[in-house]
Amino acid sequence: MPPARYAYLGPEGTFTEAALRTLPAAAHGELLPMPSVPEALDAVRAGDADFAMVPLENSVEGSVAATLDELAAGEPLMVTREVLFPVSFTLMARGPMDLADVRRIGTHPHAEAQCRRWLAENLPHAQFVSAPSTAAAAAALADGSAHYDAAIAAPIAAERYRLAALADKIGDNPDAVTRFVLVSRPGPPPTPTGADKTSLVAFIADDHPGALLEVLQEFAVRGVNLTRIESRPTGESLGRYCFSIDCEGHIDEARVGEALMGLRRVCADVRFLGSYPRADGVRPKIRRGTSDPEFRDAMAWLARIREGRV
Repeated sequence: MPPARYAYLGPEGTFTEAALRTLPAAAHGELLPMPSVPEALDAVRAGDADFAMVPLENSVEGSVAATLDELAAGEPLMVTREVLFPVSFTLMARGPMDLADVRRIGTHPHAEAQCRRWLAENLPHAQFVSAPSTAAAAAALADGSAHYDAAIAAPIAAERYRLAALADKIGDNPDAVTRFVLVSRPGPPPTPTGADKTSLVAFIADDHPGALLEVLQEFAVRGVNLTRIESRPTGESLGRYCFSIDCEGHIDEARVGEALMGLRRVCADVRFLGSYPRADGVRPKIRRGTSDPEFRDAMAWLARIREGRV
C-alpha cells in the first residue's frame, strides 16, 4: 500500500508542517506543501491527497477565516483530529549578524503582530516587510531574493533553509497556541474516547428575532457545552450568516446526536464537520439527565407509554 499523502499549508518550514510532523503517521507519509488553505483542502477533495493539515484558530489572533469558509462551502470534508501547537518565533538571517545591523524584517503580518512588543524594544528602527507566510519570508531570505536583512518564522524554517538564528522565542505571548485540524474526505468518525469534540456549521433558515437563541437552546437543553461559536457571512447577501460551532462530545453520544437533530429541524441546513478526540484530553462534565443511559431510559419509558404498558 502506498504511503498516505498529507497536504498542508506551505511552503516548507511553516508552523503547519511542524504541527503535522507531531503525528506519528505523518512520519511515514508523503508531505505535500500547498500555497494556500483552499488548495490544501481542494487536494483532498480532488483525491490528490488523503489528508490536509490546516490552521483553524490561534489563541492570540483568533480564527483563520479561510479555513472556516472553506469547510463551510464546497464538497464536504471531515475533521478527524486536532493538534494544539505552541507558537514560538525565531528571528533569522543568512548568517550571524548583530541586531543593530538589522534594518528590514520580512514576515507574515500575523507574526509581526505577535512580536510587536519585542521588535519595539529590540529593533525599534527596523522596517517591517510583508510576506505571504513566515516560511515564504525565510525561503526568500535563503535564496537571496528577499529585500530584507532578516525574517521572523518558525524555528523549523531556520533548520529547513539553513539560516542562522539571531534570537529565539521573540513572541510577545509565550503561551500562544495555534489549533490545527487534520481533514479527510467524509467517512465514519473516529470511535468515541470520552474526551471528544464535534464541529459543525449551522445555516439559519431566515433572519428573525431569536434565531441564534434557537440554535443555542438545542445545545443548552441537552447539557452540551460549546467551546467555540462564531458567525461567518455566507456570501449570498448582506445579513446572511452561518454559525461555525465546536461543542464537547461525540455524535455517537445521545445528547450530541439529539442536539444535531434539533438543529436540523430549526436550521436551513447543518453541515457536520466531524467528531474527533480533543487534543487536550479534557472530558466534559455530564449534567444530570443528559447521559446516554438516561436518554435510553427515557426512550424506553416513552415506548412503554405508547404501547399501553404503563
